[in-house]
Amino acid sequence: MGDLLRRALMKRPGKTPGRRAAAVLWIALALVALWLILHARDIAAMFAAFGLYLKQGYIVRALLVGTMVSLCASLLGVTLVLKRYSMIGDGLSHVGFGALTAAKALGYVTAASLPGFLPEGLRNGLAGLFAAIADSPLPFTLVVVMLCAFLLLRISERSSMRGDSAIALISTSALAVGVIITSKTSGMNGEVSNYMFGSILAKSSSDVWLSVSLSAVVLVLFILFYPRIFAVTFDESFARATGVKAGTYNMLVAMLTAMTVVVGMRMMGTLLISSLIIFPALSSMRVFSRFRSVTISSAVISVVCFVVGMMLSCVYSMPTGAGIVAVNLVVFLAFSAVGAARA
Repeated sequence: MGDLLRRALMKRPGKTPGRRAAAVLWIALALVALWLILHARDIAAMFAAFGLYLKQGYIVRALLVGTMVSLCASLLGVTLVLKRYSMIGDGLSHVGFGALTAAKALGYVTAASLPGFLPEGLRNGLAGLFAAIADSPLPFTLVVVMLCAFLLLRISERSSMRGDSAIALISTSALAVGVIITSKTSGMNGEVSNYMFGSILAKSSSDVWLSVSLSAVVLVLFILFYPRIFAVTFDESFARATGVKAGTYNMLVAMLTAMTVVVGMRMMGTLLISSLIIFPALSSMRVFSRFRSVTISSAVISVVCFVVGMMLSCVYSMPTGAGIVAVNLVVFLAFSAVGAARA
C-alpha cells in the first residue's frame, strides 16, 4: 500500500522540471539568497519593527486567526489537491462573496420598505433580523457556503456534469449576483474591496471569536477522522470496498473546506483564499512522497508563509493576502528546485 500511495502522490499536476529548468530555479534562488545577505540589516530592522506591532492587541488577534486558518487550509489542501478538487476553494470563495454582499444588502431593508400587508410586528421583527445579519454577516455566509458545498457534491455525484463544470457554474453565478447586489446598494467601496482582496485587520471581535471557534472545529474533526479521510483520498474505490462510507467523508471534507473558506475570506479575500489551500500542498509534493510527510510539511509551510506575509503587510503596508501569496510562491519555487535536484 505504501508503494501505491507513493505513486499516487507522485502523480501530481505538472511535469518534473529537467536539469535545465532545475538549474534556472537554483540560479534564481541563489540570487534571492544573495539579495537577502546584502539586505540582512534591513531584514533585522523589519523584525524589530514587527516586534513593535506585536504590542497591539488587534495584531495578535490577527496572527491567532491567521495561524488557525492557515493550518486548516493546508491540511484540507493536501486532500483536495490529490483528489483533483482543489478549485472547490476558489468556487466556494466566490459563493461566499455573493452571500456576504447579500447579507450586507439586508441592512438596507427597513420595516417601511417591507410589504404593507404584513403585520407591523412581523415587519419590525424582520427588519431587526436583517439588520443583525448585516452587522455580523459571517454566520449567514457560512450557512450559504456550506449549502453550496453540499450542492456541488450532489451535482458531481448524481448528474452528468463534471465537478469542475459545477464549480464554474455555481461560482461565476454567485460572483455575478454579488456584483449586481453591490452595484445596486453600497457600490464598490472599501468594505467590498476588503471582501475581495482581504483585510485581516478589519475583523470585528465577534468575527475573531467565531473564526477561532470554527477553525478549532475543523482541526479537531480533521484529526479525529484522519484515517478515514486518508483512505478516501488514497483510493476511494478501495475504501468503499472495505466498508468506509466514502460519500460521508467526501461531504465532511467539503463542509470543512466551506468553513475554512468563510473564516479565511477576511484574511485573504475571495480572490486569493484558494491559494492558501493549494500552494502549501503543491510545495510539499515537490519534495515529499508520503501522505503524512506532505501533510505535516504543508502545515508548517502554510503557517510560516502566513507569519512572514503578515510581517511584510505590517512593516511595508502591503495587502495581507497578496503578501502571503507572494511568500508562498517563493517557497514553491524553492521546493521545486529541491525536488528537481533530487529527481
